[in-house]
Amino acid sequence: MTRSDGYLLDNRQKEAGERFDAFTALFDPTTFRHLEGLGIGPGWRCWEVGAGGTSVVSWLAEKVGPAGQVVATDIDTSRLTPAARPPVEVRVHDVGAEEPPGEGFDLVHARLVLVHVPERERALRSMIKALRPGGRLLVEDADPALQPLTCPDEYGPEQRLANRLRQGFRTLLADRGAALSYGRTLPRLLRQAGLHDVEADAYFPVTSPACTALEAATVRQIRHRLVSAGLATDAEIDRHLANVESGTMDLTTSPMISAWGRKG
Repeated sequence: MTRSDGYLLDNRQKEAGERFDAFTALFDPTTFRHLEGLGIGPGWRCWEVGAGGTSVVSWLAEKVGPAGQVVATDIDTSRLTPAARPPVEVRVHDVGAEEPPGEGFDLVHARLVLVHVPERERALRSMIKALRPGGRLLVEDADPALQPLTCPDEYGPEQRLANRLRQGFRTLLADRGAALSYGRTLPRLLRQAGLHDVEADAYFPVTSPACTALEAATVRQIRHRLVSAGLATDAEIDRHLANVESGTMDLTTSPMISAWGRKG
């Protein structure tokens, strides 16, 4: 993520750990499938951008082995400490404002990062600059505008309330510079940046325990901002959290679009 007093989802809040656990359950299988497809193996040098948690970093470290390197960066590295041992190097770094933490990488990867970075064009250029010729870039980001609902099957008052709170969340994100339609642009942006063999796909979970956990943690984390902005009342949030915890709602996340390409 980038340094911004307006960043909505602070990694140091208690709920951040719950969100990272949910992201791991929801998205790691998709991410690992793509990374495997790019050919990652022993000796590779990798840059994990906006790493946040440890699951992808640890997986990369196992794949590249002692002869490889994983540089894991974020503006807040507090949750990366358990992974900070060879071949992993952890650095505090703002991808939207600073030069890359090295060059000649075989792989650069960012997941659910650039949508939140106001200087996302600069960040993408920096990531590509850091690749060696023939190196691979994998960018995975959400597209909340492509599917804006928490409950696509809006059949009752519980679902309508959930969708209204999701609209409030999207409003808060947009007010802080998030690009709610960014995910769909990734294939075009990678081609325009000169990458070759560009491909993309999307993953859209419809209902799962991880979706439920992510919704509860997110709403608790932004609760005071929703209330202070007049987007919801405490009573509405309490009612929604009780509905979520009942386990009877089909809750989704925004589609995650994965795009990848090769530097010439």
